[in-house]
Amino acid sequence: MTDQLLLVLDAGTTSTRAIAFSPSGAIVASAARPITQHYPASGWVEHDADEIRALSLAVLDAVAAEVGAGRIAAIGITNQRETICFWDRSTGEPLSRAIVWQDRRTAGMCAALKAQEPALEADVQARTGLLLDPYFSATKIRWALDNWPAVADAARNGRLAVGTVESWLVWHLSGGAAPDAVHVTDATNASRTLLMDLASCQWDDGLLQLFGVPAAALPAIVDCAGPIAMAQLGGRAIPITGMAGDQQAAAIGQGCLTPGALKATYGTGCFLLAHAGAAVPVSRNRLLSTVAWRLGGTPAYALEGAIFVAGSAIQWLRDGLGLIVDSAESEGLAQSVPDTGGVSFVPALAGLGAPHWAPEARGLICGLSGGTTRAHIVRAALEAQGQQTADLVDALAADGVPAARLRVDGGMVANNWLCQDLADSLGLVVERPRVIETTALGAAMLAGVGAGLFADLPAAAAAMAAADRSFHPASDAATRAGRRAQWQAAITKVLA
Repeated sequence: MTDQLLLVLDAGTTSTRAIAFSPSGAIVASAARPITQHYPASGWVEHDADEIRALSLAVLDAVAAEVGAGRIAAIGITNQRETICFWDRSTGEPLSRAIVWQDRRTAGMCAALKAQEPALEADVQARTGLLLDPYFSATKIRWALDNWPAVADAARNGRLAVGTVESWLVWHLSGGAAPDAVHVTDATNASRTLLMDLASCQWDDGLLQLFGVPAAALPAIVDCAGPIAMAQLGGRAIPITGMAGDQQAAAIGQGCLTPGALKATYGTGCFLLAHAGAAVPVSRNRLLSTVAWRLGGTPAYALEGAIFVAGSAIQWLRDGLGLIVDSAESEGLAQSVPDTGGVSFVPALAGLGAPHWAPEARGLICGLSGGTTRAHIVRAALEAQGQQTADLVDALAADGVPAARLRVDGGMVANNWLCQDLADSLGLVVERPRVIETTALGAAMLAGVGAGLFADLPAAAAAMAAADRSFHPASDAATRAGRRAQWQAAITKVLA
């Protein structure tokens, strides 16, 4: 077993990466390529599904060539969730661009559904754990059927295949065209579509009818670990044995395997998951209920809060405003001033997610004065991450899931100042893992379980996951409360 490797494809929002892990959790090799972002209209975000396919296969091939395909025991896949792809079953070719999770084009459709039947959202939430928001896949599918003739024509002729990014990639890794290609999705990704019944983990006929989505176009729902498909790589057939959406994979990679365990991933957005056990949880504070994983046909559940803009706020300061040259510069600038000088930055650049769910909200920088410098604005952007997280932690506590500590991961948490500010903002110990690529690590753990390298997830976590550093709160309660009040005043302005 010591010479075997687990190869993970992490198909994210801004890049696609392949990482080879040893059974001890060490990264042996990796390759990455950036994904082009397309913004055809205000609030619209699209990806080229063909580019995702080509670049994903390229990074897998690169890592397989580096480590030797013969050493790869199994493949795991993790992906940006809710992003939806449309392709022709007969050819495997995309029929349109993919509509990305950040896309807000169906905000009007969601508002119309809520206005048409006030009780509808509560019914949808009871079945799916989700809210009527353009974030999720169902209204994206409906929009494509209504507005893209190639998609509508394929649906009429029985040629349409629809799936989230992992489904698109498995199709091509397993053959690329019917009848050889495998059309599947795992239960975590299916739980993000607004089309799956959370209790049964099956497509819901009533929801398919509500959104007008043809059942024949959808993939089969499978477990997150086990024999999923066979991929052709490096001249070998290698089993795909692990699959989960990125945030669920990150929670697994952080070892959040018992009820109450809590993690937050700081990447393009920020996503907080709290393990909720074997029963479907119900949030009364506008958090989401979702599948944490499904193994052996049995699901585990989580409560989730989604923040749409985290690292992308720092990217915007760099690329949009030119306030910084690179993202790493933000840490030094934040440290160079004692506070934000009264500046608040609500980074609602793609609307507000949980617990507000205001898709039409737009960002706000307020509290400016003649003494404001770029350092104050950059610090306010970083402090916004802690305040947005505090909104979610407060909602979790109100739902009866108080947090004891927060495990963090994602590219942003390489910033030590940010990790300390999270601890100060929340009044919680913040724990950073040894391997911050926990999304990929979680997919590797699932693949290891699915391939029989580990007996179960706790065994995989014991072998592969470890903490690196803890950050303890250093600010007092009064300072924390003052910052919360300033933030909440800014949020009120945005919502107004």
